[in-house]
Amino acid sequence: MSTPTKVKKSNLAPPSEQRWELRLYVAGQTSKSVTAFANLKKICAEYITGKYTIEVVDLVTNPTLAKGDQILAVPTLVRKLPSPIRKILGDLSDTQRVLVGLDLREMEKQSHES
Repeated sequence: MSTPTKVKKSNLAPPSEQRWELRLYVAGQTSKSVTAFANLKKICAEYITGKYTIEVVDLVTNPTLAKGDQILAVPTLVRKLPSPIRKILGDLSDTQRVLVGLDLREMEKQSHES
């Protein structure tokens, strides 16, 4: 009689099932803030469709929220999940830079190969 092998479960979801929590810090409805949000939505729609949430934090109305993520400039994108936390400054118009910053390079290769 053989003993069943225990399978250790990992708490890490496979990349295809990961949830992305993104927080975009802005200062009002400036052109850079609006552009950053539009660029972020476009990147998310193309590379992590349906697997993300975006929280926009307006530091004009909630300046104390900048302290938690140590925000020194806006717009700033913070990737809360998956870990580790990553930050990207600017209007997110350089898609390749954003993909590298969010560590989405592998997903970019997969989406363009199919």
